[in-house]
Amino acid sequence: MALHSNSSSVYVALLFIINYICITAGSGLSSESSSGLLPPYDELYYRGVRAYFSEDWERAAEFLEKSISTRYKLLRIRRKCHDECLTAGDDKISEQDKEDMIFWDLGVLEWIQVRAECVKFCMSRSVSPAALLPVSSDIEYEFGTRNPYNYLQVTYYKLNKMTKAASAAHTFFVANPSHLEMRNNIEKYKRMLGVKEEFFQDREREHEQHWEMYDAAIQAESSSDWLKAVKMWNECVNETLKQTEECRAQCVTAPRVIPEEPDTVQGVYERAADLSLSMMSCQQTCVTLVSTRPGRVSAMEDFLPLQLEHLHIAQFKAGDLKGAVETLRSLLLFYPTDSDNLSNLDLYTQTLEGDTEAQQTGPAPEISKYVNRALQEKKLLYFGMANLDFKFSDPDLWTPEDVVPESLRETWRAEKEQLHEKLKQGDKMDEVDDSGFYAGGPIPVAGVSITLDDQGLNGTNRVVLDGVLSQSECDRVMQLATVAASAGDGYRGRRSPHTPHEKFEGLTVLRALKLAQGGLVNQSDARLLHGIGETVKELMDSYFRTPSLLYFAYTHLVCRSAITGHQEGRSDLSHPVHVDNCILEPESRQCWREAPAFTHRDLSAVLYLNDDFEGGDFFFTDRDAKTVTATVKPKCGRLVGFTSGPVNPHGVTAVTKGRRCALALWFTTEKHHKDMEREEAEDLWAADGQSVVKDEKADGENVVKSARSGRSQGKEKSKDRERVTGRRDEL
Repeated sequence: MALHSNSSSVYVALLFIINYICITAGSGLSSESSSGLLPPYDELYYRGVRAYFSEDWERAAEFLEKSISTRYKLLRIRRKCHDECLTAGDDKISEQDKEDMIFWDLGVLEWIQVRAECVKFCMSRSVSPAALLPVSSDIEYEFGTRNPYNYLQVTYYKLNKMTKAASAAHTFFVANPSHLEMRNNIEKYKRMLGVKEEFFQDREREHEQHWEMYDAAIQAESSSDWLKAVKMWNECVNETLKQTEECRAQCVTAPRVIPEEPDTVQGVYERAADLSLSMMSCQQTCVTLVSTRPGRVSAMEDFLPLQLEHLHIAQFKAGDLKGAVETLRSLLLFYPTDSDNLSNLDLYTQTLEGDTEAQQTGPAPEISKYVNRALQEKKLLYFGMANLDFKFSDPDLWTPEDVVPESLRETWRAEKEQLHEKLKQGDKMDEVDDSGFYAGGPIPVAGVSITLDDQGLNGTNRVVLDGVLSQSECDRVMQLATVAASAGDGYRGRRSPHTPHEKFEGLTVLRALKLAQGGLVNQSDARLLHGIGETVKELMDSYFRTPSLLYFAYTHLVCRSAITGHQEGRSDLSHPVHVDNCILEPESRQCWREAPAFTHRDLSAVLYLNDDFEGGDFFFTDRDAKTVTATVKPKCGRLVGFTSGPVNPHGVTAVTKGRRCALALWFTTEKHHKDMEREEAEDLWAADGQSVVKDEKADGENVVKSARSGRSQGKEKSKDRERVTGRRDEL
């Protein structure tokens, strides 16, 4: 790291040193394990994986579990030593020196050495020398993606320990929701005799509780339960701060040390600055790590300020004006000139007229500490960027300009302006669909007509077709749903995953076929369900002028029934507003094409079977998830088709009476994502000597797919470093 020409740089480098802690911990130590000390968790993991591939299930379970528990013990020890050594070496520096840091010299180096020795000694009491060494990036990736649980779920299945197998499968799936094999495994576990819903526990839940609180707070807001919303937002803020501190404490050790003698390129102070900046950069990265949901690639921008914004509004609506003032002043620490926040503060203080104490309430101390510390670290990190060859990526949008050195401001302003311009263009881009599909193609099926097109539905790549089914066909599929749906896909008449006020039932083509083979439903009805899907595919392929081969991604007959006695005062939706192939963030109007969304889905269709129920209307919205742009009332043979991307957010209003049934279908241009259950059903029919009607272009046809936009970090990472997967993921 070369030092740029600057007469005061040596003194500034000394300022960096005071932030560097424990630089010698974990270095120069023997790799041999000591009796009674914590062993290396990566070695235990390797042993577990070797036992797994040797099918030594007992030892695989033992070593994999030990690797997980040992890793968490190491994290706890790091936090403990971090806390114990916070004041170590303070006696080496006088209070006067702390105020006049430009005169610091060897005393600072001695202070750093004392603190480093403190942490080194603290950790050596519990951790073996080998366990103090940093693990490889591959091991970090394995544990970061929860892959040990991937091995464990198969291991416990082989050992017939279904409670532990289900828990391991669920824990892995939470962080890998697009993992198709694990999804299938979980469904198989649920169908096993004796396996209960409570078996599916997230073993990593302790470290992700702020997301549970976040979701609970949003749910409380949606039902206007403002007292509960205040409680949950407060808990979410506190847990987010706690998890951030836990993360920062893990930056206490570093894999590099200050050399006793400077090398030919760098001096001791430059190396000290490098290590100090690296540790601070690690601590700043915690903002991104804590604000990234399990299973997602991107962090939620401005996560802590966003919580404070929700909290002060909830406090105001709950009547806690003093709390609202404190929270709003806390939010203003991040964005001190925001006009909306300043207007809200005026409103709150005017409402509190006469209560001087409440009016003068300051920001929360923990938020002040958080912001002040972040600003101090950013100043040093930006100085390192300007004067040293150091790279730093600021995780925050709220960083003020005066933190950035003059030499960097022009570039910094340009990047920020580019970001603002991109955000401003968001509204204009709403109606632009870059999926490669283009509505308006011919309708190739006789008797089917266009009822509403893009113009009638106030959107892009949307259509409503009528006449897809006759009344007799609707009746037959409804009868099939009545007989088979509750037993079909394991829902067993449970409540909807989207609302407690409705019962949810489903059926796939494969399950319908198997029920027909068992004599529970008519074979002809199962074949009708399959044939209807082929008709819908033909219509979607033609009308949206598919730019590539089109495959079924999933087909699902779904019925939603209102639960008697649970309908008064409902303000929820049967299916909340969402986008089928990306994660919609209404606040930012962004839609991230990444897990857990089904990113491979390209076209979506819903074919209705009945209208003898109340509620249950399908509707499109703007990206704010609030502004309804079009509503469609279900009826027999009516098909709603649309591209699956961000131009088509949609939802379903509450079903308040009766039973609403529809056939939901999704299509993809990615062959490796085609519906294997449907393929299996077709193979079973072929094995019985029965043909099925299919409208599919030859796979060999040379069609170039159009490019898809969206974030793809997750996919890129998987290409660079493939996840270590078990050979027996599929049960």
